[in-house]
Amino acid sequence: MGHAVTEQVRAELVALLPRLRRFAYGLTGSLDEGDDLVQSACERALTRLDQFEPGTRLDSWMYRIVQTVWIDRMRARRSRPETAMDSIDIEPLAVGDHAREADAKLALSGVRRAVSALPAEQREVLLLVCVEGAAYKEAAAILGLPIGTVMSRLARARLAVGRAIEGVGQTAGTTRGAKP
Repeated sequence: MGHAVTEQVRAELVALLPRLRRFAYGLTGSLDEGDDLVQSACERALTRLDQFEPGTRLDSWMYRIVQTVWIDRMRARRSRPETAMDSIDIEPLAVGDHAREADAKLALSGVRRAVSALPAEQREVLLLVCVEGAAYKEAAAILGLPIGTVMSRLARARLAVGRAIEGVGQTAGTTRGAKP
């Protein structure tokens, strides 16, 4: 790989950082752990630039590296005592006349909790397709899965998140003595 191509790839990698951070945060449920995951993935990518094929999608290559580093870390954790995934803190709510904004923040918090509760394989597919905008075929290539498996995991993830959100809405929206 020539010097000009290497510099171009490095520049594209810097531009990808916000998307990689969002994906890593979705996988880990923690901003700090997500940033650490992205840093490790970038280090791995930069030391293996010779493995990147010019003309292919850098973002797909990087998502695969982030996922691989994440899987490696999860396997390493299995040998240690299990710890629960960090819960995502609810942002402080606005008070006063901002009821709509507060409701939106509560709904978003519910979605975040529902996504973080998904099994890792469903969360990965959901993040790639619904958050990052990857096509099913692209997500299948990134994850090394058949497209049918991607579609099945995505359907299960969407269903689980939908059920979780409905449950939150029903419990939050019902008051004592009111009919559900």
